[in-house]
Amino acid sequence: MAWIGRILIILLLILPIILTLGLILFFIPVGLWLSAIFAGVPVSLLSLIGMRLRKVNPHAIVEPLISATKAGLDLDINDMEAHYLAGGNVGRVVSAMISADKANIDLTWQRATAIDLAGRDVLQAVQTSVNPRVINTPRVSAVAKDGIQLIAVARVTVRANLDRLVGGAGEETILARVGEGTVSAIGSAEAHKAVLENPDQISRKVLSGGLDAGTAFEILSIDIADVDVGRNIGAQLQIDQAEADKQIAQARAEQRRAMAVAQEQEMVARTQEMRARVVEAEAEVPRAMADAFRAGNLGIMDYYRMRNVQADTAMRESLGGEQEENTQN
Repeated sequence: MAWIGRILIILLLILPIILTLGLILFFIPVGLWLSAIFAGVPVSLLSLIGMRLRKVNPHAIVEPLISATKAGLDLDINDMEAHYLAGGNVGRVVSAMISADKANIDLTWQRATAIDLAGRDVLQAVQTSVNPRVINTPRVSAVAKDGIQLIAVARVTVRANLDRLVGGAGEETILARVGEGTVSAIGSAEAHKAVLENPDQISRKVLSGGLDAGTAFEILSIDIADVDVGRNIGAQLQIDQAEADKQIAQARAEQRRAMAVAQEQEMVARTQEMRARVVEAEAEVPRAMADAFRAGNLGIMDYYRMRNVQADTAMRESLGGEQEENTQN
């Protein structure tokens, strides 16, 4: 059991040394320092300790610096630290600068870091600038002057514009402008057959509109991938207009009929009112005659002469009605 106690004592003596060495190696990344020395990158141990104290990951600074030095780029370690503390991706910026240098693209450290801090992928931007990318637009519907609907799909070849990448509009703006230009080009065509025969006239007109102004891309070409014929919108609009005119005419006719019915009912009411007044007036005649008899204004002979005149008038009206009926027959 004595040898176990000796081992424990040795471990207790060695453990503080191991912890101290681990703490020193954490603050002083000796392996990273040796890699930088052998790569020809002059980085002092004090600089690495200062990065630890400033809460900067030394690997995120030194490893990209080694890659940049091997690629022939002269970068300042303080600028790299400042970009890291600002929240940038130092490794991606250095990779983008190396790719740009190999492709003979003028990309400075200030511009690359500005693009990275703006939230854009600077490495992808450089790759897109070297190898243009093709963007497929959604299906765009437009109507030619002859009323036929056309559905077009365009392929836009773009290249990243590093000068306008900060503050420039993205792909959505490019797609929206290309769609708007396609609608305008098809809408200005006299007939849909002209567009089907020469679809390149759409791309020429759209490309001449300067659609990449204010965007982060440069449009290299616009190619019409597909054009399909849709519905006859013009005929459908005429049918809808005719149906609307029909409904308006029916409504106006119904309004006139209602007014005629109302006028007829008003005439009937007036006629009935006039008949009622005539009946009322006729009812007053016997009373007036009685009053005339009593007052001595009307004699019995006058009354008989009036009745003879009434009978003669009724007979003549009867004979005139029979003659008119015979004439019509």
